[in-house]
Amino acid sequence: MATDFPAAIAELRGTLDSVRAVSDPAALRARIAELSEAASAPDLWDDPDAAQKVTSALSHAQAELERIEVIGGRIDDLEALVELATEEAADDPAAAADALAEAEAELVGLRKTLGDLEVRTLLSGEYDHREAVVTIRSGAGGVDAADFAEMLLRMYLRWAERHGYPTAVLDTSFAEEAGIKSATFEVKIPYAYGTLSVEAGTHRLVRISPFDNQGRRQTSFAAVEVIPLIEQTDHIEIPENEIRVDVFRSSGPGGQSVNTTDSAVRLTHIPTGIVVSMQNEKSQIQNRAAALRVLQSRLLLVRQAEENAAKKALAGDVKASWGDQMRSYVLQPYQMVKDLRTEHEVGNPAAVFDGDIDDFIEAGIRWRRQQQLAAATA
Repeated sequence: MATDFPAAIAELRGTLDSVRAVSDPAALRARIAELSEAASAPDLWDDPDAAQKVTSALSHAQAELERIEVIGGRIDDLEALVELATEEAADDPAAAADALAEAEAELVGLRKTLGDLEVRTLLSGEYDHREAVVTIRSGAGGVDAADFAEMLLRMYLRWAERHGYPTAVLDTSFAEEAGIKSATFEVKIPYAYGTLSVEAGTHRLVRISPFDNQGRRQTSFAAVEVIPLIEQTDHIEIPENEIRVDVFRSSGPGGQSVNTTDSAVRLTHIPTGIVVSMQNEKSQIQNRAAALRVLQSRLLLVRQAEENAAKKALAGDVKASWGDQMRSYVLQPYQMVKDLRTEHEVGNPAAVFDGDIDDFIEAGIRWRRQQQLAAATA
């Protein structure tokens, strides 16, 4: 069946108009001008952390505006290509067929690009624009679970690498035989929290265990936690008497400072029992600062959860639960990765573990939006 290009192009323009209405290119340009001025300040790099935030935000805003502006031109080019093919159909059928094939390929690409942009417009939560702190913990399943946790850590770091997103591993607790007990890392781009928060939950792996000498099938679990990175404007102040500080020697592979000094830091928030450990920085001061930042971020999420619980109590019982297990990775007896909330699935676990998770994230964001709309109308 031949593609109805006029209808398809009209649909693309309608979607682009919706994206523009939410993204507000004029506001983006104003934001870029503001950030460009800040980035040109002579004392910018006196504070490297603040400078990195400014340059990262500027790069992200410029890329977002460019995507919106470029795609409009691509739609115009597609329309011109289809018109050319129509004109050539009578005189040069072969050339017309080639042009239409090229138009088909471009239509597929445009739909994918616009779909990605449309998903961004769904990230409108209070903290969605924040950078993210991700923690992965091994669960039930012994050494297989620890190995699975390390596979997930690599998966997310590869995903970030594919997109050119800067990351920083803050803490890694290695398991005795293989894998990790837990790991915490930052994803340092705007909207990282809104994007990755749909990955939070329990992940399940089914495979023939490489650690079982009898070659039996093993099911193991790992938990993924995603929290928004704290900002100076959040005012999450923690009294000193509410924090217990323990220092210890770092463990696992590393440089000269590992296992030689008490540089690792563990902070315990006494009222809530929240514990944060950091050991990947070289100095105790750096580890303490990183641990405090993550502790503040977790307390921010606790505060948000309390506020949401209060709102739900006022609204009544709203059934919109993520559930304990959100995704299964099956390597044996068949090959499949399936999200249990969105029903999205693929048959290539190797690609998924290599960071190819954009489709899962997009489906999760759309699913979450549907749940929010359903809750709002309940």
